[in-house]
Amino acid sequence: MVKPVTIDTFLQEADAPLLVDVRTPAEYAQGHIPGAVNVPLFSNEERVQVGTTYKQVGREEAILLGFELVGPKWAGFIRQCLELAPGKRIAVHCWRGGMRSGAMAWALDLYGFDVSVIRGGYKAYRQLARQYFEKTYKLCVLGGMTGSGKTKLLLELKDKGEQVIDLEGLAQHQGSSFGSMNKLQQPTQEQFENNLATQLRAVDTDAVLWLEDESLKIGQCRIPHTLWLQLRAAALIDLQVSLEQRVALLVQEYGSLDPDFLVEGTERIHKRLGPEQTQKAITAIRENRMADFVRTVLAYYDKAYRKGLGMRAQEKVFPLVLREAESAALFSFAQTIDL
Repeated sequence: MVKPVTIDTFLQEADAPLLVDVRTPAEYAQGHIPGAVNVPLFSNEERVQVGTTYKQVGREEAILLGFELVGPKWAGFIRQCLELAPGKRIAVHCWRGGMRSGAMAWALDLYGFDVSVIRGGYKAYRQLARQYFEKTYKLCVLGGMTGSGKTKLLLELKDKGEQVIDLEGLAQHQGSSFGSMNKLQQPTQEQFENNLATQLRAVDTDAVLWLEDESLKIGQCRIPHTLWLQLRAAALIDLQVSLEQRVALLVQEYGSLDPDFLVEGTERIHKRLGPEQTQKAITAIRENRMADFVRTVLAYYDKAYRKGLGMRAQEKVFPLVLREAESAALFSFAQTIDL
């Protein structure tokens, strides 16, 4: 028997079955429920054919075409699902919980699977995900100029059991003109939101949640606006780390990257650096003087950080001098702050 289930109920199941997304590969790539696997009923091209037939001819003709396209595939679908869920427990969804998921559920049920269908499909999940961006969280934001070691400290806090969400990790970008590190591939905006919602779902709203201070956009990924407003209004620990420490850390992180990539990143901020400093930075890259390159571009990033810091309520900014990346000292200091 096929059982309908809400997405909220499904996500709360301790022993939830495998979740199968039967939408097209293109729809799945645009955004999917974290943990779902794609077993597309239609290819990208086939879905276009069915949709065009529905609009130009009618619903019944579109359904017939759909069955013609899918007919030879049923055995393959069942074999694929058996490989993915040998215990024959499975949940399926499409865009709105309509014909595609219904057809797949019918075939799997006929074969003997224990099948659940997500009511409202992926659309219902997206509605639920947005709710997590509207919740109120007890935020503690970690700030500091570029190269202060913020991400390292956050990950140390996470290892010690603190609630931490690494926004740059989710965005696969380190937030600067060089933030892709010449290798990171950012998720779509939709998938970034889905992954973020999954982490927010696990947060205890009565306990502190640590985030790094971020601009509204991290590379091409935009932090949901309501959450970003909370981030901007929250208490911020402003790490005070010496310039030499920051330069050393950034040389370690960026110094081995492809010089052409660094030059391209520098040229993207040439209007902010100015022609003289841009050329100075590029020359330092070409001559492998990484410390000089870092100091030159830091002049811009430090100025941008100070400007952003000045726009915060100053009673919510708490400076903390750190000689080394000491998560224990950071945690102790946070206990003295009224969040």
